[in-house]
Amino acid sequence: MRAHRSLRAVPNLFTAPTPPGRGGDASGPCCGVAIERIADLDDPRLADYRHLRHPSRRMAIEREQGIFTVEGRLSVEALLTSPYAVRSILVAEEHAARVGARLDAQALVLSLPSADMEQLTGVHFHRGVLAVGERGTLPSVADLLATSSRLLVLEAVNDHENIGALFRNAAAFGVDGVILDPTAADPLYRRATRVSLGHVLHVPFARVADGRWPGVLDDARGAGFTVLALTPSAAADAIGEVAAARPSRVALLLGAEGPGLSDAAMRAADRRVRIPMVSSVDSVNVATAAAIALAVLHGLT
Repeated sequence: MRAHRSLRAVPNLFTAPTPPGRGGDASGPCCGVAIERIADLDDPRLADYRHLRHPSRRMAIEREQGIFTVEGRLSVEALLTSPYAVRSILVAEEHAARVGARLDAQALVLSLPSADMEQLTGVHFHRGVLAVGERGTLPSVADLLATSSRLLVLEAVNDHENIGALFRNAAAFGVDGVILDPTAADPLYRRATRVSLGHVLHVPFARVADGRWPGVLDDARGAGFTVLALTPSAAADAIGEVAAARPSRVALLLGAEGPGLSDAAMRAADRRVRIPMVSSVDSVNVATAAAIALAVLHGLT
């Protein structure tokens, strides 16, 4: 089982006081780390930050180069303490001194005026800081099945905000890893990491290979997992009743907003479970449903 590292223990990079005499100079050594002010937007080191305004083009670039982008204080702090290698950090000049006060000196830190940063990326970042990490090699589904006792399994969840919220919930309720079907959205896309408050970077995940869904659920059962399919169906068992049996290894299976789980995935589950609610409402958002179900399972451990 993988222990999650608390993000609250990470130093706040953006509220440290500026040391006396440093002022706001963003070039050269700054507060213990070299922050290099970039004067030319054609500098090749800035190439990783282009086309952020065009999601489809950006996702293709990140896949080709094996990188991902994060924005904002919490996500950058999470990246710096995660297993992912940091390729570079880009900070607006207004934040440079405060960032430099706490940064790891091994990180490449570049600085631009806010207006140039917006021109480069095509997006206005009021948070003032971006970073690019390297994707590296993901764990396999077999790795997660071998090392976990609680998994979240997602089918066709293709909304990045839902993905980010689901990973945040997974971190909050002690999930050891997330398994994604071949069609689920990329958890390392910028919007997902932002919504997750960086927790995506600390929860291991694996993607099922094409042609292996939903057969991988049989693998989970073979590894000793009880696969629970979450559904609004009144015929399903209440999640609390199932959790009370205290299954030793659980894989909670959720589908996309709207269509829910496919028939094939439902058939592959050991049990179908529901969240009891008033009769006038049949369901809640997928991330909310996951939070409720995971909280019930977590409370009984």
